[in-house]
Amino acid sequence: MDRGKPALIAAPLAERQRSMVGVIDIGSNSLRLVLYDRISRAPKILFNEKVMCALGRGLNSSGRLNPEGRVLARDNVERFVMLSRQLGVGQLDILATSAVRDATDGPAFVAEIERRCGVVVTVIDGMREGRLSASGVRAGIPDADGITGDLGGGSVELAMTGAKAAGLVASLPIGPLRLIEASGDDSRPRAAVDQAVASLPWLAQARGKPFYAVGGTWRALARLHMEQTGYPLHVIQNYQLPRTEAENFLEVISRLSRRSLEKVTGISRKRLETVPLAAYVLYRLIRTIQPSEVVFSAYGLREGHLFELLSPDKQRQDPLLVACEQIAGDNPRFGAGGEELVGWTDPLFAGETKAQHRLRRAAALLSDIGWGEHPDYRDEQVFTHCLRMPVPGIDHAGRVFIAVALQARYGGDADAAVMADPRRLLDEVDFARARTVGLAFRLGYTLTGGAPSLIGKTAVALDATTVALTIPEHTAIYTGEAVQRRLDALGRSLGRRTIVQTEETQPPPAKKRAGRGG
Repeated sequence: MDRGKPALIAAPLAERQRSMVGVIDIGSNSLRLVLYDRISRAPKILFNEKVMCALGRGLNSSGRLNPEGRVLARDNVERFVMLSRQLGVGQLDILATSAVRDATDGPAFVAEIERRCGVVVTVIDGMREGRLSASGVRAGIPDADGITGDLGGGSVELAMTGAKAAGLVASLPIGPLRLIEASGDDSRPRAAVDQAVASLPWLAQARGKPFYAVGGTWRALARLHMEQTGYPLHVIQNYQLPRTEAENFLEVISRLSRRSLEKVTGISRKRLETVPLAAYVLYRLIRTIQPSEVVFSAYGLREGHLFELLSPDKQRQDPLLVACEQIAGDNPRFGAGGEELVGWTDPLFAGETKAQHRLRRAAALLSDIGWGEHPDYRDEQVFTHCLRMPVPGIDHAGRVFIAVALQARYGGDADAAVMADPRRLLDEVDFARARTVGLAFRLGYTLTGGAPSLIGKTAVALDATTVALTIPEHTAIYTGEAVQRRLDALGRSLGRRTIVQTEETQPPPAKKRAGRGG
């Protein structure tokens, strides 16, 4: 028996434990623990558990935390702390928001947790909460430029959001749990919401820009809209609704009774009573601000907290490319070769935009992730994985583009059933381009057997009529039926004939005519 092997196996786990970071978020409605693999531009979630405690229920009238919710929250915070310690989490941060900071017994609640668990609880004010939520949106949508709204049980935090945001932040006491107490007369919630929103004249600066919706109940509304419209991709992050469509949907939901909502799939029973008021708050905000669209963000306060722990240089990293590099590095075959594949295929895509190049680069980084799948299902498995992967920095059309490209890279058919619904999110030009990208990658892997170091000995070129593959002289490794077949498939995708030539036989470059006065 090799007695040294257990230590070798345990070493990577010990390293991961040291890098793990946990965030316990004590909100007005819910309590949540999320464990991340590291503090990075694209942290991976290792554990996520939520408990609906409703700490803020009755706070308006009593000024105190909900007694039942307080006990539930205390006991589950203790569980979360003990679990994090057992898992070896290197850093655990506990953040408390609206209910705890507003309740008269909030300090006593915090002191009890700190005493029982031996931890520090940070109670953040409304301004800080708004800024963290906006940072969370930017962590997931780097080019975000508009206004972030984070709906909690007791409050809504609003913050101008963008690389050059003006620092305008506000916290409004119009969370659903507070409004429930004032809902005996239908005019009272409306008056409370409108009065709070009217107190912020700077909201006009966000007119015509996106509104980024953060918070569990608003995410529930996004899921409900997906269900009702048959949307083909159930990914909340970056789900977008035009303003008029959002207004019409939210107005209807805000008028539904609990009994009506119980018949609707996709909503947690514990959120049923808060959904209509959450819809109403978002509806009034949209009516007032008049954004271009509503963009739902799965990234919020917790991700914003991690984002602000990064150095400025790391904050500027592209989260999509960082995530793709991490995914590719988790299970490599012959070593990462995405960047070499990008350079090799550059001549085929000379006119692409910066955004198109970015997606091709992301697809290249992921282009060998299916090597360990069953060969009969690789194309389908990789398509589904890329479509739904939990990565930041990409919209839904971009997800479909990468998924289509890699489905083609693994030999998938253009009319495969798995792509029928999702491809609706991509126009025909981009669909064809994604297929071409994937077919180029497929040729590259055929030439090299998956070893990226070999790709640089060949080259592809494109002109008005031809796709040319140039290979070294006397190298049978780069010729054969499979190479020709996949080169021809690439040629058909580009509408060109194909040729294979050696370095010695390719035509010399045309001589430039000397200019006058040269």
